[in-house]
Amino acid sequence: MSSPMKDKIDFLIERAVKQNPSVNVKKIRVAYECAVVAHEGQVRKSGEPYIIHPLSVAEIIVQMGLDTDSICAGLLHDCIEDTNFGYREIENKFGTSVAELVDGVTRLGMLKYSKEQEQMEDLRKMFMAMAKDIRVILIKLADRLHNMRTIQHMPEHKQRAKALETMEIYAPIAHRLGMSRIKLELEDLSMKVLDPIGYQEIADGLAAQSAAHEEFLEHIQQDISSKLREAGIDHKISTRLKHIYSIYRKMYAQHKTIDEIYDICAVRVIVYSVADCYNVLGYVHDLYKPIPGRFKDYISTPKPNGYQSLHTTVIGRDGIPFEIQIRTREMHKRAEYGVAAHWKYKQGLATKQGTEETFAWIRQLLEAQQDTEAEDFIKNIKVDLFADEVFVFTPKGDVVNMPAGATPIDLAYAIHSAVGNRMTGAKINGTIAPIDCQLKNGDIVEILTSKETRGPSRDWVKIVKTNEARNKIKQWFKKECREENIVHGKEEFDRELRVNLLYNGFYDNEAVREATFKKFDFKNIEEMYAAIGYGGITVTKILNKVKDEVRKIRREKETLESMQQPQEPAQHRSHSTSGVIVEGIDNCLVKFARCCTPIPGDDIVGFITRGYGVSIHRRDCVNARPSGKSDEANRWVNCWWDEEVIRPDSKFSTGLRVSASTRTGLLADVAMLLAQAHVNVRDLTARDLDDGYSIITAVIEVAGVAQLDNLMNRIKKTRGVLDVSRTKDGN
Repeated sequence: MSSPMKDKIDFLIERAVKQNPSVNVKKIRVAYECAVVAHEGQVRKSGEPYIIHPLSVAEIIVQMGLDTDSICAGLLHDCIEDTNFGYREIENKFGTSVAELVDGVTRLGMLKYSKEQEQMEDLRKMFMAMAKDIRVILIKLADRLHNMRTIQHMPEHKQRAKALETMEIYAPIAHRLGMSRIKLELEDLSMKVLDPIGYQEIADGLAAQSAAHEEFLEHIQQDISSKLREAGIDHKISTRLKHIYSIYRKMYAQHKTIDEIYDICAVRVIVYSVADCYNVLGYVHDLYKPIPGRFKDYISTPKPNGYQSLHTTVIGRDGIPFEIQIRTREMHKRAEYGVAAHWKYKQGLATKQGTEETFAWIRQLLEAQQDTEAEDFIKNIKVDLFADEVFVFTPKGDVVNMPAGATPIDLAYAIHSAVGNRMTGAKINGTIAPIDCQLKNGDIVEILTSKETRGPSRDWVKIVKTNEARNKIKQWFKKECREENIVHGKEEFDRELRVNLLYNGFYDNEAVREATFKKFDFKNIEEMYAAIGYGGITVTKILNKVKDEVRKIRREKETLESMQQPQEPAQHRSHSTSGVIVEGIDNCLVKFARCCTPIPGDDIVGFITRGYGVSIHRRDCVNARPSGKSDEANRWVNCWWDEEVIRPDSKFSTGLRVSASTRTGLLADVAMLLAQAHVNVRDLTARDLDDGYSIITAVIEVAGVAQLDNLMNRIKKTRGVLDVSRTKDGN
């Protein structure tokens, strides 16, 4: 054993004993010796012996104050994956607990930060491992922290991938576990990789102002300490500058340079009792002017991760603001070490019940994401782990923690699914309030319900902030409204197919439909409609698959035709210059029927005229119904929009009819709305009817159905407007 390594393990054991005299020194030393043998001959990217990494991970675990098994698992955490020292050998030598910890960390190490579906399943496994034994993720955090400290030896593309994963997954988990030291360091190390220029700019700015900051904080510390000594309050004061990533986020959010960020300095006062915390707050506010709205009491209402402290921002010398945190010693330990404080200061979680309460949020998070799509799951995990909080009260005085931006609907579903499904309204501080208003700290919220289960509104899915509420609403619609979901889903799906010029490509081709159903595990088209209707899947995701399949079939068809007729391929390949493809006819004369004014996105059909080319109608046009004459019936042909020819700036004429109550300024309001939408208006007229109603007709130029639908929806919101529809004549 080399001397530097021997010194390192001796120092680690010495610190472990100091943290917890009951640790099993012999077991830790044997684990180290096994790791040395297992990793013999292996080196890191830096060229150092590999054993440096597990030793460093174990040191971080010792700093957390974890138990003997955790330290041993830290020393052996790479053995199963990288050496011949497997699960059975670890179990026989160190027991099942250590073997399961090492196996759990190994499985987390197999996370693939790539495809959304894979990442979702890996994250689910991570949270299940956390729910089983929280020490698994603590060891993994120690592993990730040391890897980030030495990340400069990895290839640049791997550095960025690892830093992004750390920022989006591991830092939020450390935050949710209350481990602020690790969370802050992970964020700073990740930012250094992801935005090295921004990181260095802030670091240089802090270095340039270091003397001024030091002098400023020294005066603050002396003033507060002097005041508290006079009051006889035993205390400890520390000062610090905010972390680089915290400053970076503030600069980005407020569009400021570092010279314009003033509350960079922070002061922490640690006392011996909760009563002293509030006494110190009073003395601080006597010394400095507090900034309204910047006081937070996390002692009476702790954060979900158990964090407790008083926060206040005050104005110091020269009008410079700074933050003061006031807490007891026990609160400080919990703030620094989070869940690890259970082992560091209590030698493990006291009771099984305490464990269940502490980590109930992990199980709740997993349950809330059962029927969620991969991309939503990943996004929701980040929201659930890293959201700012507000604290509200029920009429009985119970405190409920909600993410910032939450509404009364979120609160109703947080209480119980039945309360949310029966909700009819809400009172905030005794006054009826909109159900979509955002809750504020200290609000007293009463949920109003009906005796019967009315069920939620579909609009609630877009209103709620929490993923728990969103998923419960979707589950209600999935279970209770299948027929309605099918109708609603079909309408939405067909509308988007037409907008994207895919209607015929989907419904006229069984291969496209079958490939789509197989991709998303739908048994039939009704199941797909229902999933869209209750929000189980987005139309966009299905459309992307349909578009790929339609293009694939068109390419195959063109290839087949060119192989069959290689001498004259152009005679059998339908394409256009007009924006419309007519089945079986290449580059024919096309005109748009005045009776229905079709535009891109409409489902269309063509009629072969005598000497005037093909007349294009909307398929739902009254004139697009073949007459009884057999020769006319044979002149109707299939058509579709040529999305490869139609440019985004192409314009097509169509007519609008607006029905409204007669009032002064109605025509001017509609004209103004059309102008704001940058729509070219070819004609605009209005007339009043005898019964108090008015009709406005307009001929406008739009790019397609999507733009027209958006415009019609905006006109419908104009005061007095009763209905908006397309006219039969576009001239």
